[in-house]
Amino acid sequence: MARIELVDLAHAYKPNPSAAADYALRPMTMQWDDGGAYALLGPSGCGKTTLLNIISGLVRPSHGRVLFDGQDVTDLAPEARNIAQVFQFPVIYDTMTVFDNLAFPLRNRGWKEPETRKRVEQVAEMLELSGDLKHRASGLAVDAKQKISLGRGLVRPDVAAVLFDEPLTVIDPHLKWLLRRKLKEIHRELKLSLIYVTHDQVEALTFADQVVVMTQGEVVQTGSAQALFEQPAHTFVGYFIGNPGMNLLACTVRDGCAHIDGTSIVLSEPAKAAMQHAEGKITLGIRPEFVECTAAAQAGALPATVVAMRNMGTHFLGEFKLGAHTVAAKLQNATAAPGAAVWLRFPPQRTLYYVNDKRAA
Repeated sequence: MARIELVDLAHAYKPNPSAAADYALRPMTMQWDDGGAYALLGPSGCGKTTLLNIISGLVRPSHGRVLFDGQDVTDLAPEARNIAQVFQFPVIYDTMTVFDNLAFPLRNRGWKEPETRKRVEQVAEMLELSGDLKHRASGLAVDAKQKISLGRGLVRPDVAAVLFDEPLTVIDPHLKWLLRRKLKEIHRELKLSLIYVTHDQVEALTFADQVVVMTQGEVVQTGSAQALFEQPAHTFVGYFIGNPGMNLLACTVRDGCAHIDGTSIVLSEPAKAAMQHAEGKITLGIRPEFVECTAAAQAGALPATVVAMRNMGTHFLGEFKLGAHTVAAKLQNATAAPGAAVWLRFPPQRTLYYVNDKRAA
């Protein structure tokens, strides 16, 4: 296991990059702790796999350095970095038994057979493969084959890190949930350093201790699930995390108030201080979970019209028109029918403000 540091790291596939758009990965400096569970989360094409392949050595960065426990490994080949990588689709030996597939990385490094058997049986039990150890891999279903791939990545206790590139893509949705939980349990037990690439926020937030959110080659925030949900540092994080994502409303700030399409909200004192000299595009952000809706006017509430009210089983999802903006709210009760006039309140402690997409208050 290793502490992984990325120092002034950036990557461009084209020569002589001059603008931000020329980079597949924009400049970043980060540190990931030994034994941590991290997820790289973002939409397709945001640079997740490029970053993972730079860490593994499959791609050499065009700028910056990669350090494992302080040692510069930027120019080392993948086999010299002591890492394990699990890909989207199963990479196994079909003609071998499940046991021999799991044992292969250990035998390849000269492990004695008793220790190999003990370790293979331990990992097989964790992945619920014990009953298949004597079976040839070719006869198993795709999800079982992918569990073998996961096991081959996890079987070596001495690796610097185990890297997962969307490893549950081919797995049945129900089994995905089970395997995410199982990987979490394995991480707690084996204390391996795990880095998990995914575009699925549920996978990232349930698996990782720290989630690295990426967009357009840039890391916009690293944090726990709670921090990303409650305190998104960038409008993209607010939009991408949550279902539905954060309400993002363009506004102007003056005279201690945020003005939205002819209505206004009084800023809290901390927000007022932070936004005093704000210049550029200003956005108000609030999660649907924190929007309050009433049928009667009250101090600090904004007039709106109900567009839709959907019963989601555990809650009602309301859609409202506030000036030119659409606002979503998760509510315990259906407060009004479509077309009705209502009042929306944004609690000050849950209302965030962004300047040029970055959180200011």
